[in-house]
Parts: sequence; C-alpha cells; structure tokens
Amino acid sequence: MGRPREIIDCGDLTLRRWRGEEDFAAALVLFEESREHLRPWVTWVTGNSEEDTRGFLARSWVRWEEGEVFNYAVEAGNGELLGMCQAYCGADPRGRGLGYWLHPAATGRGIATRAAAALAAELFTLPDVDFVEIAHDLANTASAAVPRRLGFSEVRRGPGAPPLPPAGSGIEVVWRLDRPAAGTAQPG
Repeated sequence: MGRPREIIDCGDLTLRRWRGEEDFAAALVLFEESREHLRPWVTWVTGNSEEDTRGFLARSWVRWEEGEVFNYAVEAGNGELLGMCQAYCGADPRGRGLGYWLHPAATGRGIATRAAAALAAELFTLPDVDFVEIAHDLANTASAAVPRRLGFSEVRRGPGAPPLPPAGSGIEVVWRLDRPAAGTAQPG
C-alpha cells in the first residue's frame, strides 16, 4: 500500500505530518482552543488532556508507519496551526476516508475545502486508491459544504456509529469522489 507525502504544499498553507512530541505544545493549544467549537460534533474533545494529546501524537506516528491513518497538521505560512486533516483506510481497500476540522478562528475562509482538496488529490496519486469518502453527521452543515464544493457525490445515509456527537442527528451522510479519469482535473 502506498503512502501519501508527509508534506503537502498548498501555497499559503501546508499539510504536514504531525511530528510527535515536537508538536505537543502547539497541538495542545490548538485542541484546547478548539474544544467548544468541536464539542457539538466530536466526542473525543470533551475529555482531551495533556496525556490525551501526547497519546494522539504518539498514535499518529505509529498509525502512519503502519499505513492505517495519515494525520496532518494544517499549518499557515507563518507556522500557526489551523486544524487537522486526515486520511484513513476504510472497509473497502480501494478507498480512503478523509476528515478535517479547524480552529474556530480559521473557519469561513475556505481552509478546510483547500486542505481536503489537496489531500484528496494526494491520495489519488497512490495506485491503490480508487475513491475518497467524507462522512459527517447530517446536522453538521459546515462539514457538508466541503464535499459539496469539491464535487463529491452523496452515496448513502444511515445510522451514525456510537458514540454519537452531542449536536448530531444520529444520521451519517457519506460522500464519495471517484479517481479522476486520466487527464481530468483534480478536486478543488
């Protein structure tokens, strides 16, 4: 199985592999300052602590090496952390899942869309990836805007996996983007 690049340059922002303990202080601030913004949509944020952040960074390194999950810090040109974007293996080995979240001060500027587009394009450089999927709760309209802007197609709705997010509807929406035909434009 191929792996995406560790650094993906997006012009004025960069997706880069988390660097373990080196990123601890900045990641902890990012997670803490994003807690209330993310609380309605993700369950892990409620109890996130210094120990949890260190564990996340350590697991990110191991899971990357194992080829399971590719977690990226979304970083501004000045080095400020803006959020996170990730690709992960799904049930179908031909596809990858893609997720993202941003610090509340980074929302509304197209950053999540640009990060998701860059990561999807990177995933399509891998020979074993035929499609990319984005999943979110039906009530999370901000997350829904990203795949819609990038030309993903809604492929299914069904019960969300527990634990359900506090503001969630309990219905998961899944969007898919198939590998572009040779010579056609990439997402974004």
